[in-house]
Amino acid sequence: MKINIITLGCSKNTVDSENLAGHFTDGGHTVYFDREKNDCDLVVVNTCGFIGDAKEESVNAILQQIAAKKRRHGKTRLVVGGCLVERYRQELEAEMPEVDQWFGAREWDAVSDYIGSKTDAAHGADAAEPRKLSTPSHYAYLKIAEGCDRSCSYCAIPLIRGAHRSRPIDELVAEAKNLVAKGVKELIIISQDTTYYGLDLYRRRALCELLNRLADESGAPWIRLHYTYPSSFPADAIDAIARYDNICNYIDIPLQHINTRILNSMQRGIDRDGTLRLIDSFRSKLPDVAIRTTIIAGYPGETLEEFEELKDFVRTARFDRMGCFAYSPEEGTAAFKLNDNVPEEEKQRRVGELMAIQEQISWKKNQTRIGQTMKVLIDGYTDRYLVGRTQYDSPEVDDEVLIDIKGVDIEPQVGQFVDAVVTDAMENDLVARLA
Repeated sequence: MKINIITLGCSKNTVDSENLAGHFTDGGHTVYFDREKNDCDLVVVNTCGFIGDAKEESVNAILQQIAAKKRRHGKTRLVVGGCLVERYRQELEAEMPEVDQWFGAREWDAVSDYIGSKTDAAHGADAAEPRKLSTPSHYAYLKIAEGCDRSCSYCAIPLIRGAHRSRPIDELVAEAKNLVAKGVKELIIISQDTTYYGLDLYRRRALCELLNRLADESGAPWIRLHYTYPSSFPADAIDAIARYDNICNYIDIPLQHINTRILNSMQRGIDRDGTLRLIDSFRSKLPDVAIRTTIIAGYPGETLEEFEELKDFVRTARFDRMGCFAYSPEEGTAAFKLNDNVPEEEKQRRVGELMAIQEQISWKKNQTRIGQTMKVLIDGYTDRYLVGRTQYDSPEVDDEVLIDIKGVDIEPQVGQFVDAVVTDAMENDLVARLA
């Protein structure tokens, strides 16, 4: 069959889809990752159910595929799975009878069974080779665990994905080596909480041990750490980043807020002072580190004074990269019981204010890069530019480097490292020339 897999949401969903695609391919099927393709025998939509905007996007994607299925007059089967289905299966089944089959976020092996490509390992953290990448071939996400044992008041992920389940270190190292052998230059370490890694398997936090093994044995030129958690952050993981040249000076750590009352309500396990100490420890041990974070605006009960405290925090912390989203009430979470008393319009205004502050910080930080020679991994190119990233930027969410090649005799190679001299800087991009 010709099978199209459409993935919504985070990079963890991306890995689930890639594992599923690998088993489809092994079964003799041809797999695409193309949201606009409309001539396949089977379409699989892997949904997101994290926040309101993501749920809306997933519903719209399903409706788009229902319409495409109707135009095919019964020649296409439509399967919908993932986080949204895990949470709202009954409602979705009632509203969208045109969908042929529904599967939750923990049932990807059943999708293979459904089409007759039986496998014992097509889901989540238990997935094994084969795997078909949907990302460009020079970078890949390495999912080190599934589920989450945290109880953040606003987050439904533990309800959707279940308890934290770490994958064994030897298995992860083997997968990393396999990916690098196929041409992957950058491994991006992900899970719902990467700093929790190992507690279930080894009764200790083993992220540092994993990073050491990956840096020593995988052969990956770049290893990047995502989805860390501020409470009980393993200090030895920072030591590992400092120790190895092939671990990027980059930490993705969603902090969500700075006000202690709100952090306590969010059940984050850390207060304002602990957060500030953690940031200071990052920068003292890794002076060149790029810190990426995300912030929630408009959490229930957030006063104007608490919001001003958050704004001051963003100004003084001077994050290298920051995302911000408005609080979204999620059924089944602790915060859902709170009075969601910040109007949606006010939430969006607060998001805008925070991002305006961050844009100025990003611009000033990027200005300091002018004149520097930087190592850049090429992600793509246009007629005028090579488009790539430094070690301080993750794909799809962070800044890009535009290397001017007008008049330069060069054959662009995606996945190649080049040295480039920064000649100009904007809020979200650097402009450079080849060194």
